[in-house]
Amino acid sequence: MADQPTERLVVGLVRGIHGLRGAVRVEVLTDDATRFTVGAAVHPEGLPDELTVAWIQEDGPGILVRFREIADRAAAETLRDRYLDVEVPRDALPTGEYYWHQVVGVAVTTDDGRELGTVEDVFRAGGGEVFVVSGGAWGEVMVPAVSAVIREFAPADGRIVVDADGLGLDEAPPVRKPRGRRTTKAVRSGTFIAPAPTDVPAAGDMPAADAAVPEADGAEPA
Repeated sequence: MADQPTERLVVGLVRGIHGLRGAVRVEVLTDDATRFTVGAAVHPEGLPDELTVAWIQEDGPGILVRFREIADRAAAETLRDRYLDVEVPRDALPTGEYYWHQVVGVAVTTDDGRELGTVEDVFRAGGGEVFVVSGGAWGEVMVPAVSAVIREFAPADGRIVVDADGLGLDEAPPVRKPRGRRTTKAVRSGTFIAPAPTDVPAAGDMPAADAAVPEADGAEPA
C-alpha cells in the first residue's frame, strides 16, 4: 500500500536556550500532550532533520526540552527562534474538522450575499476561536466561530457563510474618512469585534497552528 500523504503542523516555537547541555525553552503551540513526550519526534521548520525529545520539564508558560540530537549549547543555538513541526497524515482529522491553517484564505460572505473578504488569521478568545476577516468593504471583521454566527462552514469548498445580523453588521460599509496626518496612537479604522454568545458551546480545545476547528452546527459537511 502506498504511503499516506503527510503534512507538517507547527507545534512549538523555540524561544531561548537553557544551560550548557543543549536544552531549549519552547513555547507550546498545541494542546496535544503527546507532541512533546519523551521519544516524540519533531522537525525544525524548513529542515528535514528529525529531533527526538529526550527530556522535558515545565518552565512557566512553556517547557524546557532537550533533544537527543542536540549535545550542547552551541548546537541548541541553531534552533533559537525556529518553529518546531510534526508530520501528520493529511487526512487525519474527522470529517467536518479543520486545522487553523486550512481556514486561512477562505472567502467569507454573509447570508444575504455581502462579501466580507477572506480569513487572514485565527486566534483563541474566551475558550473559542475567532476568525479575522479582511479585504472587504467593511475592513477588518472579527467573526466568532460559533453556531449563532456561522451559517455554513465549508473551507474545503472555499467558503464560509455568516449571519449578518448575528455579527451586528451595518447595512452599508463604514464611510472612509479622507486621508490625513495620523499619529502613531491612531486607532485602526474599520475594526468590529463581535461578542460570542454565552449560550453557545465553545469550539474545540486545541489552540494555535496544531488546532482543529469543528464544523458549525447545521453547516453542510465539506
